[in-house]
Amino acid sequence: MAFSGGDYPEVGRWLANFVASHAKREHPRIEAVVDAEGEREGRSYGIGLRLGARAVPAPDDPPFELSYPEVSQHRGRLAWCADLAGRVRALARRLAEAERGVRTSA
Repeated sequence: MAFSGGDYPEVGRWLANFVASHAKREHPRIEAVVDAEGEREGRSYGIGLRLGARAVPAPDDPPFELSYPEVSQHRGRLAWCADLAGRVRALARRLAEAERGVRTSA
């Protein structure tokens, strides 16, 4: 069964679960943030991660953005999902390392 396609809210829910699942493999307290409102609604998703007071990308930086058509068309493709998982996990590792650095330097 292919998981490609779907309406904007359904694809957004899938993306939020996917991002959370892969981010939590790096640190169980990381929260996934998928912004699908405002100017993005129906067009794209902004992805970020939070751990305590820290966030990636930083609040002043633009979020990691994916277009709705890209996610909808490719979410059923293993290679695309593996690439996205790697990108999410890299962001999560960066966030977890920053958090560990704060705790060990105090």
